[in-house]
Amino acid sequence: MYQPPHFREDRLEVQHDLIRAHPLGLLVTVGSTGLAANPIPFVLDSSASPLGTLKAHLSRANAQWRDFDSAQEALVVFQGVETYITPSWYEAKREHGKVVPTWNYAIVQARGRLRVIDDPAWILRQVTTMTAGQEAVQPTPWAVSDAPDAFVAAQLKGIVGVEIEIARIEGKWKVSQNRSEADRQGVSAGLRLLDDDAARQMADLVEAKGAVPRE
Repeated sequence: MYQPPHFREDRLEVQHDLIRAHPLGLLVTVGSTGLAANPIPFVLDSSASPLGTLKAHLSRANAQWRDFDSAQEALVVFQGVETYITPSWYEAKREHGKVVPTWNYAIVQARGRLRVIDDPAWILRQVTTMTAGQEAVQPTPWAVSDAPDAFVAAQLKGIVGVEIEIARIEGKWKVSQNRSEADRQGVSAGLRLLDDDAARQMADLVEAKGAVPRE
């Protein structure tokens, strides 16, 4: 990933927080026919290895779990909040007009060897943990155990587990750190006028990250 120093986010806890907030990762592997990419919801176990371990499941009908090069690292991309930034928000537009549009975003990329786990007990634990985490915000959370045992057992036969011990992880928060204070204030104010969740979250990041430190 292209990483200008001022956009790097190397704090593991911040990277992990983004993964937990945006668990639908794009799983990218290399197989006999080239690259394969599928969006897969992951559970992050931060205590299982130094950089964390990603756990998920795939449909048996999905060829990706069969056709991948185990000697190559898999890549999982977790996309956080992202927004278009119009140059109309920049004070620099009024000063000299030498401005262009851009896109702000926060993203984490994790790499590691993919391991297939065809164990019903492991898969049940993974599905149960993932479901509990997502259902926690519901007024009446649904649990895997709410479904009939025979139905759950049949469903488990249709999926396989996958696990990736993270060997490398990168975070990139491109949130206007390279703009002047006046431009960043304009971006934040413009985003808040849009009055949607993604814009508000991005405005918070622009304000929190601040400017690139000057030598």
